[in-house]
Amino acid sequence: MKQIIVVGNGMVGYKFCEKFVATQESKDFKITVFGEEPRPAYDRVHLSEFFENQDAEALEMAPSTWYEENGIELVTSERVVDISRGKKTITTVSDRVFSYDYLVLATGSAPFVPPIRGVEKKGVFVYRTIEDLEGMLAYAAKIKAENPNARAAVLGGGLLGLEAGKAVKDMGLEPHIVEFANKLMPRQLDLRSSQVLQLKLESIGLNIHLSKATNQILGDDRITGMEFGEDDVLDVDMLVISAGIRPRDELGKTCGLEMGVRGGIVVDNKMQTSDPNIYAIGEIALYNQMIYGLVAPGYDMAEVAVNQIIGNTEKLMPADIDMSTKLKLIGVDVASFGEPFMPPSKGHSIIFENKTQYLYKRINVSLDGKSLLGGVLVGDASDYSMLHQIYLNGMAIPEDPAQLILPATEGGGAFGDVMDLPDEAQICSCESVTKGQICGVIESGEAKDLGDVVSCTKAGTGCGGCKPMVKDLTDATLKSLGIEVKDTICEHFELGRQELYDIIKIKGYRTFNEVIDNHGTGCGCELCKPLVASLMASIHADTANKEYAIQDSNDRFLANIQRNGTYSVVPRVPGGEITPDKLIALGQIAKKYDLYTKVTGGVRIDLFGATLKQLPLIWKELISHGFESGHAYGKSLRTVKTCVGSTWCRYGMDESVSFGIELENRYRGIRAPHKIKGGVSGCIRECAEARGKDFGLIAVDGGWNLYVGGNGGATPRHAELLAEQIDNETVIKYLDRYLMFYMRTAKPLQRTAAWQERLEGGMDYLKEVIIDDKLGIASDLENEMETLVNKFECEWTQAVNDPEMMKRFNHFVNSEDEDDNLVFVPMREQKMPEPWN
Repeated sequence: MKQIIVVGNGMVGYKFCEKFVATQESKDFKITVFGEEPRPAYDRVHLSEFFENQDAEALEMAPSTWYEENGIELVTSERVVDISRGKKTITTVSDRVFSYDYLVLATGSAPFVPPIRGVEKKGVFVYRTIEDLEGMLAYAAKIKAENPNARAAVLGGGLLGLEAGKAVKDMGLEPHIVEFANKLMPRQLDLRSSQVLQLKLESIGLNIHLSKATNQILGDDRITGMEFGEDDVLDVDMLVISAGIRPRDELGKTCGLEMGVRGGIVVDNKMQTSDPNIYAIGEIALYNQMIYGLVAPGYDMAEVAVNQIIGNTEKLMPADIDMSTKLKLIGVDVASFGEPFMPPSKGHSIIFENKTQYLYKRINVSLDGKSLLGGVLVGDASDYSMLHQIYLNGMAIPEDPAQLILPATEGGGAFGDVMDLPDEAQICSCESVTKGQICGVIESGEAKDLGDVVSCTKAGTGCGGCKPMVKDLTDATLKSLGIEVKDTICEHFELGRQELYDIIKIKGYRTFNEVIDNHGTGCGCELCKPLVASLMASIHADTANKEYAIQDSNDRFLANIQRNGTYSVVPRVPGGEITPDKLIALGQIAKKYDLYTKVTGGVRIDLFGATLKQLPLIWKELISHGFESGHAYGKSLRTVKTCVGSTWCRYGMDESVSFGIELENRYRGIRAPHKIKGGVSGCIRECAEARGKDFGLIAVDGGWNLYVGGNGGATPRHAELLAEQIDNETVIKYLDRYLMFYMRTAKPLQRTAAWQERLEGGMDYLKEVIIDDKLGIASDLENEMETLVNKFECEWTQAVNDPEMMKRFNHFVNSEDEDDNLVFVPMREQKMPEPWN
């Protein structure tokens, strides 16, 4: 058998092995893989997820057993130190010698550490491997024990640098990003998009320092700060360096392969080096005089090398590499495609920017306005897949190209159908899967649903950015074949949410067992149980106490569980209005139970740190002062935020507080597919941010303007205008109809914005249903809402008055003991949970 040695067991090295064993010719070869790290290949793209559960196995591309099952010898913790091209052997650090017929170099890259004085000090880390992350976690725990307000800096404001910034923030350190350039992500973003990204990152607690050249690392044996210039110092206790990468090309240099002037092993379009028996793939390969730092080109290189070795010499790397990419960076969508930077001589740029919502969209079109040449998206990249396909396939664009990026409310939304894409359109760049392949496995009968499509083609198993388009193509192809496409709840129900809603309503079911015994299979799961509970609450106004065992953890205990196992207590403060007596009562209760207290952005006062046993005791005291549950834990109305309106404000045009309180008291406790937030602003100055809510009112001459379908969060949406200059009574009538229509027809865990965006016919259809009563259901919707309003009960009051319910608020089912593992540390005269190690 011919011997193949793969040096490097990262993502690209693994992909070479995976693609090789899938060929018929693999039986004629023996593969040996060498990796420096002590574990099999893992997903370095999602490295930051290690901080969530510290589970290295969750990142594995494949377990060790996979290599054994496929006849691959995996040698871990063993570095290759020499190549003898004449003898066709490699030598490892332990002086072991192995022969090869073909050698594949996939050693990737190493973090670039700038030559800064003091960089060797303790507390300075790079951000590359799981071992790096484990070292950071251990050091962070140590410095926080000494100083709860410890700070950490990240040197580098590129992709990995920002991920590292999120990582140190998650470790409980005050995060600072230090970038040499005058903008973040200088290789991917233009100045304006970078500024929007900076505003968003600063809003979530990252401190950004631009145009900073670090002269030295301060401190004796360990870092205490960074010095940028005279009297320009940043005090920090830890530093993470993420200043770029350099190819791990030392093996190529020592064995005399042709090298690039600035590093990297030169390869041709066959992935062959200057030695025809040696291939280089991934971040070590210099192709077209460029190192490609994305996973998709690395996977393509692996496939080309596989084909060349088995004799399929027609498979070559394309001359042009698509560097388009979409990422969710610290919860913020960032994407670029084609040519993100466009000189005026080549084309025109169209820009949509909304800094209040941290949105920036730029597309570049040809001078004749007929071709899409590239673009940048920050804050909302939901349109990336289709824009990318339009660019790749040279598809026609609207006469007014601005429609491609404008919100629907401002004339946008001119995309074609996914089925209009040509069959050769590449949908999944990581696995090189085309539209034709996805549709083909469905049309042949090989795949019958999305899961089958993924299994057959591997589309969506890489970075995951193509998943929405893969699903759209799957659904569209099934429908074109006359096959019904159903969004079923889970494996226990062959029904969608809306079908189950109708069944429960018509049959009058009041328990989960009734529903699953008559219309499902098995015992249910964590998907269908809370959903059925929510539906019964929406239909019958049942509280979460009715069948607490089928609720998710927050609804089960009527409180949000926090990261150390304690709970938050959030009483309702309708409209944000509170009397001095009630304010004093909240302070006294928080002091009595030693709770962390915070005034939130949603006009509430949150109390954190209550143990499970304390919850009903705290509720009882709150109830005695006139408070009730604020439903902060439920998929229900959270708050109706208000400004002071005409009661106090000289600009106020109506009593926003009074109406906000009325609306909050009307819709409190009503269960829905997702949480609902409202806002009432007394004038167009919009101090209550009503257009960022699921429903919002703005006082104008002649009444209220009613907006619906907005939300903040990771994908912010402005609410759309439903009705203008209407009175209080009409507002309530339209809101009753709107909310009930949403509750009836939305998918599980779908916010109003997403539901509204996908509603066939859009806002015009919604107006016809809600205002014109096109479907003849307006009175039914109003009556259903009135029934729910009249049945309201406070869940906290139910719990404290029922001895049986009280039994579930013990930490241990068989003991009255408290949880002695809870540890708090001081923070600004209050307390916080001890950070995780």
